[in-house]
Amino acid sequence: MDLFEYQGKQFFATYGIPVSPGDVATTVDEAVAAAERIGAWPVVVKAQVQVGGRGKAGGIKLAGDLDEVREHATNILGMDIKGHTVERVWVEEATDIAEEYYASFTLDRSAKKHLGMLSAEGGVEIEAVAESNPGAIAKIWVDPVDGLDEATARAWVEEAKLNPGATDGAVEVLLALYRAYVEGDADLVEINPLVLTTRGQVHALDAKVSLDGNSEFRHPEYAEYDATQERDERETAAHDKGLQYVGLEGTVGIIANGAGLAMSTVDIVSQVGGRPANFLDIGGGANADVMAGALEVINNDPDVKSIFINIFGGITKGEEVANGIVQAMGRVQIDAPIVIRLDGTNAEQGRAILADHESDTLISKPTMLEAARAAVELAAGR
Repeated sequence: MDLFEYQGKQFFATYGIPVSPGDVATTVDEAVAAAERIGAWPVVVKAQVQVGGRGKAGGIKLAGDLDEVREHATNILGMDIKGHTVERVWVEEATDIAEEYYASFTLDRSAKKHLGMLSAEGGVEIEAVAESNPGAIAKIWVDPVDGLDEATARAWVEEAKLNPGATDGAVEVLLALYRAYVEGDADLVEINPLVLTTRGQVHALDAKVSLDGNSEFRHPEYAEYDATQERDERETAAHDKGLQYVGLEGTVGIIANGAGLAMSTVDIVSQVGGRPANFLDIGGGANADVMAGALEVINNDPDVKSIFINIFGGITKGEEVANGIVQAMGRVQIDAPIVIRLDGTNAEQGRAILADHESDTLISKPTMLEAARAAVELAAGR
């Protein structure tokens, strides 16, 4: 769950990370009112979209008075930035910047530790820094059991060669950032830039936060973040049904149980010359209700020309999956032909049930490869 900048700053503030005073607005009048509440000039009007390049696109503007706030908010709201329509702006007090840094935490799965990255070269894409000057990035690996202590954070700041005048402030921010990352169940927390102001203060001028959606049961307040997630019509319908769905731009609709199998299904469709229309993981269950919901979502995509259902029965038994598919097809009017690959526990019983319902538009194949090829061929022929 990726947050907008303003949400990331609100999230940071709850953990004591200094951010610029500001407010979010969805209308021009709200933007003007936000600037009045801030009461300090100049202010910055910033487009809220989950994509880079806002400044180059004209989505970040400095305003010296209310008239300029109104002008910039009028121009920015509704703007298209790389396919994202600006529906909100963040109005914040402008900052006098002396230096810009970079700081982040994420998970290094191979090391089974949290990875922290810090650089004195902030304000640009960290990938560009890594390519042009990898030595400018100081990295630490934090054992989740031990956590991050002040001495380690201080040594890390010194290794990154930040301005000595920023050391104390940077240490405080990094300790708070780590706490936000862990206690907030985040996959990524990033500040770029982390700035040293002309007054010698260190604070977050930007915020990039990705939260683990699976942790919502521990954070009921995250429902507010979820409500603003950018989803297309297909993704919204799937989300409402509790399905893990990512829309793509192909013609073969995919339904699988388990994220790993769903990703493998996307891959194999591509390998045999097809174009996946989506990633859809129905999880461990494949009963009629779940399958009907998945088929409805897939069927509502006009680009889908065939549907590949790839199920491996573990705890869920093959005959239960087959009955679920048959019942779901009785509930949903399907436009595209369906290819099914069913394997695992009681797969033979499941295939026998499907065999009684096979037709030109419902085809069962014994292997994943054969099913993928059949689905791709059907999509190409429509």
